[in-house]
Amino acid sequence: MTTESKKEEKKEEKTQGQLDYEAGQEFLKNREQAQAANAFHNAMIAFEQEGNEIGMANAADKLGDLCAARLDVQGAMAHYDRAYSVCEKHQDRFSLFSIEKKKARLMYDAKDYDQAARMFLDVLDEYSALRNPQGSVDTLETLAEIYLAKGERKKAVDAYRMAASIHKSFRHSRHAEKFLAKAAEVEEG
Repeated sequence: MTTESKKEEKKEEKTQGQLDYEAGQEFLKNREQAQAANAFHNAMIAFEQEGNEIGMANAADKLGDLCAARLDVQGAMAHYDRAYSVCEKHQDRFSLFSIEKKKARLMYDAKDYDQAARMFLDVLDEYSALRNPQGSVDTLETLAEIYLAKGERKKAVDAYRMAASIHKSFRHSRHAEKFLAKAAEVEEG
């Protein structure tokens, strides 16, 4: 069998949903969002017809990302919620967490700071449970930005100090000092 024949055979083994999904990925690489959205939408329909829930969740997640990039909050949330429900059904905790982070970022980007703060606090809890210090620090920094946008300077200072504390516990003194300086700047400001 020639290499070309093997490629063709492998291509034939793929479902229509997989082919459409891969086309969407290619369009994304080429920054063709409208074409990507169309391909992911077609993939979603094909995956539904195939009964492929995981494929549906992946396509919905990509559609959510495309809507989020345009700050279409309702569209993004609808797609993320659809993907989330499949991940819940399959008890895929890491995918659930990924979607939770995307939803929190969407609320932040949409300047819905109250909702973003609530969601990022949940993300922080998850990072703490996973014992992921870098994720915790990054989330605390985002929370500080949210609090500053909301005019809650004291909470921003606390978030920066907590990030500094995490760095101190790992003996990252330069990083800790950076966050302590930010806290002092906000406190004085």
